[in-house]
Amino acid sequence: MANFGLFVRFTLREGAGQAFDALVEATTAGIRAHEPGTLIYSCHEVEGAPNERTFYELYADRAAFEEHERQPHTRHFLSERDKYVEKTEVDRLQPYTGKYPTGADK
Repeated sequence: MANFGLFVRFTLREGAGQAFDALVEATTAGIRAHEPGTLIYSCHEVEGAPNERTFYELYADRAAFEEHERQPHTRHFLSERDKYVEKTEVDRLQPYTGKYPTGADK
């Protein structure tokens, strides 16, 4: 399976949730419109942790991820997020089994 994924946890600065979420909304609009290789870009609030956000990202392959990183909306997000984020944790994922939107179950 060629898919590549990320799991990202953001710890937000106190009171930054609304502004961060607006930045994410703008970014995901660009992803939906311009990134066919981004299969899943799923953003979540964490129940019971109002300053936590998690993202699950699944790309068709590493080239699709690299294309995502080059996009203007992604570059804008990366340049602005530090205003709102206290801590970022990133896990790079290499899927090996499951059910995926590409239809390529393994």
